[in-house]
Amino acid sequence: MTGFGLAVYEDDNYTIQVEVKTLNSKFLDLNFRASKQFSEKEAEVKSAVSGILERGKVNVSIEFNSKKEDDLPIVIQEELFQKYHQKYSEMAAMVNGSTDDIFKLSLQSPGVSTVNVEKADYNEGWKVILPVLNDALKDCDQFRVNEGAVLMEKFQDSLSIITDNLNSIKTLVPVRKNRLIEKIRNNFSEWVKEQDFDENRFEQELIYYFEKLDITEEIVRLEAHLNLFAEVLKSQKSEGKKMGFVSQEMGREINTIGSKANDSSIQHHVINMKDELEKIKEQALNII
Repeated sequence: MTGFGLAVYEDDNYTIQVEVKTLNSKFLDLNFRASKQFSEKEAEVKSAVSGILERGKVNVSIEFNSKKEDDLPIVIQEELFQKYHQKYSEMAAMVNGSTDDIFKLSLQSPGVSTVNVEKADYNEGWKVILPVLNDALKDCDQFRVNEGAVLMEKFQDSLSIITDNLNSIKTLVPVRKNRLIEKIRNNFSEWVKEQDFDENRFEQELIYYFEKLDITEEIVRLEAHLNLFAEVLKSQKSEGKKMGFVSQEMGREINTIGSKANDSSIQHHVINMKDELEKIKEQALNII
């Protein structure tokens, strides 16, 4: 499920911004971006993410700035920076190239900026970051909760449409049956009079024929699946897999109704139900 969370903190010593973005995924896939001094904290971040968001493709970005000069963990090698800058300037002049980005390029060159492990108090800074991270994760989780409420409405709308079409099919079943009986009577009445046959056997064949075309059981099972899906929507647990399974069973019954019915009026409602079921299946992929 998609989500976004943002938390910002600032005091006399630090400025911190944590941004969390999520996309739907069956598993937890963390992409952690922070300054070098916190790269070793990825396992701790993953633990915090799994505790709140559970799963998904999660991007966590931490921007940390210290206002205390003594705590700045970056050391700039000025002499090396000047050499890079001079060399890049000479190369740009050789080809009449632009010099707009030479400062940035020189600053990002290998060895120019290094982490001063002795000066950086990572533990103190990380203690400040952790609650901000948790706030951002909770904000992202609330975003997903709000999105879930929207999905709930979409599920209920689709279930309602499927139920309405199923009720319409139920009213058409006796009409279809009478139409079949009339068709058989008209097609075979003259033939029956002229042919010598076993009437009992003929009746048995007709009964078998009607049983093969009967969709009562499929209608009953589809109603049960619809009721079960509605109950799953009310659950407070993670029911994504169960929703996927129930939707598959719904699809099986809808397809069987369509293949057995062989009736244009019923097929119209079957198509409507299939369309709504596809929406349900697609949205169910976003549920944990």
